[in-house]
Amino acid sequence: MTTITTGPGPRLEEITPANFEAAMGIRVRPDQEFAVSPVVKSLAEAYVHPGTAWPRLIVDEDRPVGFLMAFLDIDWHLDGTVIRSGLWRLNIAADQQGRGYGRFAVESVAAEIRRRGSKELYVTWHEGPAGPAGFYAGLGFRPNGELSEGETVGVLELP
Repeated sequence: MTTITTGPGPRLEEITPANFEAAMGIRVRPDQEFAVSPVVKSLAEAYVHPGTAWPRLIVDEDRPVGFLMAFLDIDWHLDGTVIRSGLWRLNIAADQQGRGYGRFAVESVAAEIRRRGSKELYVTWHEGPAGPAGFYAGLGFRPNGELSEGETVGVLELP
C-alpha cells in the first residue's frame, strides 16, 4: 500500500480491501450532495479509468476524514489537442469539514501533478450557495471561462 505522509496530521492512502469500507462511509453534508458524486460512483469510475483516475482516502491518525480522486493526463477534448490533470472529486466527511482537510487534499494532488511534470491543476465545480466556488477561489483557482458538463472549470498555476 502506498501512503503519502507529510509528517503528523493527515495522509493519503490508496484504496485497498482493508480501507474500502472506510472510503465508502465518507459522506458530505446533505446540502452539498448536488455538488459531488458519492464515493461509490468515484470508485466505479476509477475502475473503468485505471490509467487516468487516482483515488485516495484521506486519513488523520486512524480516522478516515475524506476522499479525493485526481485525473491524470486526460485528453480534455477527446481529440489529442489538450491534455490536463486535476482534481476530479473531493469529498470531506460532513463532521470533518473546516479542519484543513480540503486544503490538504488539493495540496496533495498539486504535489502529485507537479511530480509528474504538469504546471497546472484543473478542477470543475457546480455553482450555487452550498457549492465549492469560494473554497477553490480561496486556494487560488481561477475560472478559465470554460464549462465542462455544465460545471465551471478552474485552473491553479503550479509554481
